[in-house]
Amino acid sequence: MQHYIGLIHKEADSDYGVSFPDFPGLVTAGTSLDDAHLMAEEALSFHIEGLVEDGEAIPEPSGLEQIMADPDNRGGVAILVAAKTEAKKAVRVNVTLPEDILQQIDDYAEAHGFTRSGFLAQAAKKAMERDAA
Repeated sequence: MQHYIGLIHKEADSDYGVSFPDFPGLVTAGTSLDDAHLMAEEALSFHIEGLVEDGEAIPEPSGLEQIMADPDNRGGVAILVAAKTEAKKAVRVNVTLPEDILQQIDDYAEAHGFTRSGFLAQAAKKAMERDAA
């Protein structure tokens, strides 16, 4: 199980917020420090599972010195957050497809909120589940 650094932020009249420098845009909050930590574990695990489903790379955890070297991060208190996920590591593959089919895949994936890799992974899973039934 990997651990990532979360940064706890608290302002007057607000809950405890948690952000993840290794995952820009991933934030969560809790009404207490314990609640914030629990919510951080859930949010991190859910986010990583989504990245894997979409075929995206999972970053290696940054070190504390590296994170705290960024002045934007110095206002938060660093905590370790476990990435409790069963997600498998994504592997890059090279496939050959006709250009028109690839364009159709890309158009469909974009229109439905997928990456190319995520769409292909979902389509393959559905085809295998259908054949297994």
